[in-house]
Amino acid sequence: MIFFIIAFLALMIYSYRKDIKNHERYYNGAGKKVLIYGGLIVIIFMAIRFFSGH
Repeated sequence: MIFFIIAFLALMIYSYRKDIKNHERYYNGAGKKVLIYGGLIVIIFMAIRFFSGH
């Protein structure tokens, strides 16, 4: 199991480093979008909890 985890992580790191130029081109600004949508979900959840009385 430990060998599998080490091999899996090594392959993931290798793959990420190989595709880093594509990540910069296609996922530019993705972090901001995740924060905005995640924040909206949290705000909606809090509003529902607040107005439902729980």
